[in-house]
Amino acid sequence: MSDVLELVDVSVVRDGRALVDDVSWSVKEGERWVILGPNGAGKTTLLNLASSYLFPSKGTATILGEQLGGVGTDVFELRPRIGMAGVAMADKLPKRQTVLQTVLTAAYGMTATWHENYEAVDEERARAFLDRLGMTEYLDRKFGTLSEGERKRTLIARAMMTDPELLLLDEPAAGLDLGGREDLVRRLGRLARDPFAPSMIMVTHHVEEIAPGFTHVLMIRQGKILAAGPMETELSSRNLSLCFGLPLIVEHTGDRYTAHGLPLS
Repeated sequence: MSDVLELVDVSVVRDGRALVDDVSWSVKEGERWVILGPNGAGKTTLLNLASSYLFPSKGTATILGEQLGGVGTDVFELRPRIGMAGVAMADKLPKRQTVLQTVLTAAYGMTATWHENYEAVDEERARAFLDRLGMTEYLDRKFGTLSEGERKRTLIARAMMTDPELLLLDEPAAGLDLGGREDLVRRLGRLARDPFAPSMIMVTHHVEEIAPGFTHVLMIRQGKILAAGPMETELSSRNLSLCFGLPLIVEHTGDRYTAHGLPLS
């Protein structure tokens, strides 16, 4: 399998502080990765590198065969090959647009409708992705009136519109209640198990948000990788405790994970 993402000795430095420090990591075609870590660990920095919107201060980052900053690399041609769903994207989208329009605009790499003439195949694709994420009943609803869960599902459908080779999910379950989280995890699990779905990287704080079908985990703390590899070997109580800086127990039941602290003595 070819590498979808390869970071070699990458550091990102801002105001004299390393947001990520000497990181080497690769994601292969078909893998589904979860990035875990506390606030400020460097999770979003890794995702921004993977999206090509952030360049390394040192080291090399290669995305879908294109080296960032390399000769002949055009990030404007690269970015449509990467789908991204997260709060940053939600903030750019007009609240007055309908759900269907919000997803359709991604076909042209835009955030708002202008004078585009969408083809029938574009609308069919948008409707199909929205249906897959349980949003068929909301096609004519304004994006700004959606609940947090409905908005997250719309953003994932939008990220899929360009048929990306790499899908990036930035805390997709953040802000959801228990029912909304479980619904989203179930739908992400269906997507992760689809052999035709793109390679995926998801950032989260909580192991309970890891959907079935995700294959690998990366744990990061203070800009350094503590563990990276297959979920079944690396998502351990020891590694999670080191990552979050307190004793934690990881439990694996069925196809889901949970974590909890030790009781106070």
